[in-house]
Amino acid sequence: MASVPGIPSSGSQTRSAGGGRPWLRALSFLALILLWQAASAIFGAAALPPPLEVGRALLREASGGGLFFNLAMTLYRVAVAFLLAMAAGAGLGIVMGRSGLADRLLDVWVVVGLNLPALVVIVLCYMWFGLNDSAAIVAVAANKIPLVAIIMREEARTLDRSLIEVGRAFHLPPWRILARIYLPQLYPGLFASARSGLALIWKLVLVVELLGRPNGVGFEIRSLFNYFDIAGILAYAIAFIAIVLAVEWGALIPLERRATAWRRR
Repeated sequence: MASVPGIPSSGSQTRSAGGGRPWLRALSFLALILLWQAASAIFGAAALPPPLEVGRALLREASGGGLFFNLAMTLYRVAVAFLLAMAAGAGLGIVMGRSGLADRLLDVWVVVGLNLPALVVIVLCYMWFGLNDSAAIVAVAANKIPLVAIIMREEARTLDRSLIEVGRAFHLPPWRILARIYLPQLYPGLFASARSGLALIWKLVLVVELLGRPNGVGFEIRSLFNYFDIAGILAYAIAFIAIVLAVEWGALIPLERRATAWRRR
């Protein structure tokens, strides 16, 4: 779409809203640190260690190598569970969105999956498959699949069939219709599923590690809990949140902008 002189285009507005003024994020982060420091002074360092003490705990864990090993194990489980949940959930949702029969047959299954407590799924997987990584990953993925399916079902229902018919009228090969017409219309739902899934999955991974794994951030948090080491717990939490934010800002957001740029033209 051509831009009108004197009026910024929708693309420029999106870039300004998403990527402009990075100092605002820095200012917001500084405000969070100051608020944390003030809360520590009010409630006491025993209940809420100040940022400097948590920073020292972070350096302590990093210097021994335990921080990096446990982060790597947790990230491995998050990555595998995330890919499984996205592949299975997206496939299921697209089928349900395009087929009324499949939607009627599978809707009850998805609703049950959405409402089944995550803790029940985790415990059952450990009981069925043993205390191993495979059980942990399956449990986490199973909790995420129904949510991805619901999002992708609604996205598949909004597909513009006329665009697909135009592609067929021009005798485009099926793979090109899939890559250039079908998938781009699904990108918003895929990225919404990915971003919400990342936030949910890493929390579930910590639970499965706390309950039945001998390593990972969740296991380490349980060990620190036994010693009532609040600073150590916060140090691990901050380290993992930093990684998740890096993935969000460094990978998911840029990929989403690139994949959906055609909507802003």
